[in-house]
Amino acid sequence: MHIKESIIINDKKLTIETGKIAKQADGSVTIKYGDSLLLCTVVASKKPKENATFLPLTVDYVEKDYAAGKIPGNFFRREGRLGEKEILASRLIDRPIRPLFPEGWSFNTQVITTVLSHDKTNPTPPLAQIGASVALCISDIPWNGPIAGIQIARIDGEFIQFPTLQELEESDLDLNIVASDNAIVMVEGELDNLDEDILLDALDFGFQKVQPILEMQKKLADTVGKKKRPAPVVEKDEELAKLVSEAVREPLEAALNISDKLERYAAIDRVKDLAMENLGPDYEERKNEVMEAMGELKSQIVRNWILNDNHRIDNRERDEIRPITCEIDILPRAHGSALFTRGETQAIVTTTLGFGMDNQKLDLITGEEFRKFMLHYDFPPYSVGEAKFLRGPSRREIGHGHLAHRAVGKILPSEDDFPSVIRVVSEITESNGSSSMATICGASLSLMACGVPTKAPVAGIAMGLIKEDDNVAILSDILGDEDHMGDMDFKVAGTEEGITAIQMDIKIEGLDQETMKKALYQAREGRLHILGIMKETIEEPREELPDHAPSVKSITIKPSKIGAIIGAGGKTIKGIQEETGAKIDIEDSGKVLIAADTNEGALRARQMIKNIVMEPEIDKYYEGYVKKILENFGAIVQFLPNTDGLIHISEIEDRHIDNITDVVNINDRVIIKVVDIDKRGRIRLSRKQAFDASEDEITRAV
Repeated sequence: MHIKESIIINDKKLTIETGKIAKQADGSVTIKYGDSLLLCTVVASKKPKENATFLPLTVDYVEKDYAAGKIPGNFFRREGRLGEKEILASRLIDRPIRPLFPEGWSFNTQVITTVLSHDKTNPTPPLAQIGASVALCISDIPWNGPIAGIQIARIDGEFIQFPTLQELEESDLDLNIVASDNAIVMVEGELDNLDEDILLDALDFGFQKVQPILEMQKKLADTVGKKKRPAPVVEKDEELAKLVSEAVREPLEAALNISDKLERYAAIDRVKDLAMENLGPDYEERKNEVMEAMGELKSQIVRNWILNDNHRIDNRERDEIRPITCEIDILPRAHGSALFTRGETQAIVTTTLGFGMDNQKLDLITGEEFRKFMLHYDFPPYSVGEAKFLRGPSRREIGHGHLAHRAVGKILPSEDDFPSVIRVVSEITESNGSSSMATICGASLSLMACGVPTKAPVAGIAMGLIKEDDNVAILSDILGDEDHMGDMDFKVAGTEEGITAIQMDIKIEGLDQETMKKALYQAREGRLHILGIMKETIEEPREELPDHAPSVKSITIKPSKIGAIIGAGGKTIKGIQEETGAKIDIEDSGKVLIAADTNEGALRARQMIKNIVMEPEIDKYYEGYVKKILENFGAIVQFLPNTDGLIHISEIEDRHIDNITDVVNINDRVIIKVVDIDKRGRIRLSRKQAFDASEDEITRAV
């Protein structure tokens, strides 16, 4: 059945249509807002995946260049593997829909959202979230939706739903919120050092605004939704669970009480072997079931400890942060380096300064973008005691790096104040939870050690939640096991003043406003604690860059002066570079970037460029040299590059002279004052009016 539903948002139609395109998919819709249109499909295999131990779900968000009237800029002139933006958008869809599949769903399931038209005005990831939800709702796949995504901005204190790309540029807040009809299920975004109450207001605003979109989805599902396949029936073998509990509960509790991660894991492995020994050979063929029952028991023990005994695996209080140590300057030749360790999570974070074309060029569907700040997160297998092949960055690594990029980007200086290209790299050397937050802390330390004039130190903390009915425990600085067995992963980064980035994933149906508020304020206390420890190592950015870092200066000139700097055949700019050892990059806008191995060389090159583009000013004093003598009339003096003027014979001395050469000759250095510049640009100079000029008043540019 072909059907179309629309609602009005910001005076524009949000339209969802189904039954027209991709009808062989299990669920297929198009979603249109403005002139942006996406095709969203979902397909699940007809046979279950054998021996599946996890949900076999794949989510891809794909942008086609033709959607914005572009031809791909790569060699092959066709779209290749997903880019960073597409991977991040794929994660924004995957994370909220994944917990809503029924337990035991083992059919290979693929969600594809394809941008077919992009108006370069309206962001498309929240449309993809909505479209994926609708496709699942109308399909025959059992799924506990709907959900809806929404983008929130704030300008002049007013919240805006579904802001344009331009409005996001002007906003002090950029949040992607996903909600069901009774709770928020996911949040990701960045804030410009805003406090917790503003964030809570934004979340409430977003929750209210998605409700009409959810109602539209329900209406579509009621009208054209297919009959759902039977949800898998996961039968718990209570007898086996009881046998496993009787066989290993005590040794498992003892193993879980070991604080050291690797020792704990080794002890748990020994308990697994013990379980099989105690159950006997009759259970060898049911080993997977035994291990699953033991996993359930492990989760029950830990959750019960936290909720009822106020006891965590490593014996911390619920709001207690693991021991933290900070070091800087651990790598002699890195421009900036730091080692941040929190419990069993550790990151080496480096800062490297570059120049000009060191920036990252992104060929996006919305146009080219040049990134002068990059943050890359690496998670090598040794960090968790594993041996695996090294591949390119995983989706998880890209997502964690992006979260840290958002958090740290808010405290960087403006490009005018610090024109260097900045690359931060985080190498996770140990991991037991919250490595992305360790990256943020280490990045802040590394940047300050390098001398980058950051606005304030920034730190991050990961919060967790255990919830059984009305019994709720909020945990600060969660371990990996607490994340795995918990109901929420809530990461908050910020300065002493406010929040800069947030990421929240809810594994249960949702989170009420009061619990979220409590978690946010508990996170703030933890963040301030971490910042206090970081300040003991370095409190503010160093005043000077390291000797081996390039010094980068900038100057903005009139575009019409670019040719003067370059000179005929590049002679002028080559001369400056040879004399100073600097590299010079000139943008069409007139912005000039200068980089040199020494601060002195960069400053010298900048001054030479200033001299070239300098324009004469009336009543200013300059030093120049005599280029030409005009007998019985005056002298031509060059006092700026490519700029000269006339001294009349009456302005050479404060007395009458008969011959000009009695006072000045060709190539003589003279101090002059600019007396007048006429409409034709002719410059009248005076030597005698400059006799009283002080050294500080004289400009020497030639």
